[in-house]
Amino acid sequence: MDKDPTNQTAVKELILLGFGDICGFQILLFFVFLVIYVITMAGNLLIVVLVAAHRHLHTPMYFLLGNLSCLETCYISTIWPRMLDSFLTGNCSMLLYSCFTQLYFFGGLATAECYLLAAMSYDRYLAICKPLHYATLMDVRSCLLLASGSWVIGFMVNSVTTYFMTHLVFCGPNKIDHFFCDFTPLLQLSCSNTLNIQLLIFILSALFGLLPFLLTLVSYGYIIETILRIPSSVGRKKAFSTCSSHLIVVTLFYGTIVIVYVVPKNNTLRELNKVFSVFYTLLTPLVNPFVYSLRNKDIKQALNKTVRHFVGSS
Repeated sequence: MDKDPTNQTAVKELILLGFGDICGFQILLFFVFLVIYVITMAGNLLIVVLVAAHRHLHTPMYFLLGNLSCLETCYISTIWPRMLDSFLTGNCSMLLYSCFTQLYFFGGLATAECYLLAAMSYDRYLAICKPLHYATLMDVRSCLLLASGSWVIGFMVNSVTTYFMTHLVFCGPNKIDHFFCDFTPLLQLSCSNTLNIQLLIFILSALFGLLPFLLTLVSYGYIIETILRIPSSVGRKKAFSTCSSHLIVVTLFYGTIVIVYVVPKNNTLRELNKVFSVFYTLLTPLVNPFVYSLRNKDIKQALNKTVRHFVGSS
């Protein structure tokens, strides 16, 4: 039963419980997550700089990769600076409208990443399954449309949900058992009738979240089928190496999201929910630059050129 908002005081500030009572480990966690955050930011920004600076990386695949790295730097910056501050100062409070702002950017960037990953899988599908038509189908205009469309759709969809969230009444309790403002724990605090907005979020998630996931699955279905038809093992290995890095990122990102938002929660999964949330909010952006740089000869070549340039100039 909904609480009666007329008999309650409107909440202006929320308390994010984060990882619970960790008084003895706050400084340790601060340094651990700070190191991960700095490495993640540096790695993704390095990829953006390399893609922009080196002409041989001015291709659709690396243009989309540069967009993904740019998105990842924004993505982790919506959550982790505030979390690091709470570890250091012990201040777990957050203004309600600051929470809505975080929710908007987190949701917009997460949705944009789904579409960007789908665009990258479509690019690999064309490169492997339709190599003769690749240059025609994946031209500059198509590339720009795929990248810009991912960003626009992500923030457009979350503008709708965040708008309706801001019109809910919050009258206590004001504690969120999470380390950032997410839709489900925030809805649980509202004393308004949230049935309509839950239905809206479900519909939008099905339309704009499930669609890129299915497009990614279909693209990789055709890719795997084409690779298996290649007669030589060397050819199969070479074809698979062009999409294996992206497949690792996709698996890690969608795997943890499915566990957090789709799999029914038993007691064990409910306790591990925040741990899995760390995976897709911090560890996936961390893995992205390492997977693409360590497994990609073009990125390594660009990095070597950049290092030699700075060493030579110094």
